[in-house]
Amino acid sequence: MAMTVAAPTSPAAKKKKKRRIPAWIEFIVLLAVAISIAVVIKAFFVQMFFVPSTSMRPLFITDDRILVQKVSYWTGDVSRGDVIVFEDPGGQWLNLTDPSLNVIQKALSTVGLYPTGGHLVKRVIGVGGDHVVCCDKKGRITVNGVPLNETTYILEGTKPSDMDFDITVPEGRLWVMGDNRTNSEDSRYHQSLEGGGTVPVDGVVGKVWAIVWPGDRITLVNRPEIFKNPQIDINQP
Repeated sequence: MAMTVAAPTSPAAKKKKKRRIPAWIEFIVLLAVAISIAVVIKAFFVQMFFVPSTSMRPLFITDDRILVQKVSYWTGDVSRGDVIVFEDPGGQWLNLTDPSLNVIQKALSTVGLYPTGGHLVKRVIGVGGDHVVCCDKKGRITVNGVPLNETTYILEGTKPSDMDFDITVPEGRLWVMGDNRTNSEDSRYHQSLEGGGTVPVDGVVGKVWAIVWPGDRITLVNRPEIFKNPQIDINQP
């Protein structure tokens, strides 16, 4: 009986048999992967915000783009002197209505590339347990009895505060103030709300790490030396 033997398939023929994924499917897959990575980065590592007001002058000016990092608070606490971005406590500080976004804006917002409001940026003056007072005989804010020399960061020509206050910050909350003290509706202006004007730590998005735009303003944001005074901790009630 005669037998037929199939000729071996050449490498070129094998390549022809492989089906190539259509380019449009590759694009969708790559786009989905990129968006997923961006969402993870935004949720756990860094997020970009823009500065909408002058309340943090001279550190920030209107429309600065700032990069907020979240890694510092994975295992550590918010520290005095940190410049933080936090959610509007109960929506009562800004009284914003939910913005109406189109599909593209919603997508960009998801990955942190479109601002939707509802967040504020301020400097932490007191943490849970701190006794924060304005002002001593020299017009300085004191934290646990230690006066703060704030001339290195508050707007030149402004007083530390033109409003008196005396508060012991509840545990798990923060007393925050803007560097432009005459144009910042911060903790001082919300003392009638829950927490006496303080904001909850669990509402903190992260710590401002740098100004990243415009190009001529790129700089790192550092914590002032005055907040590293160990006497503040020693005197904490």
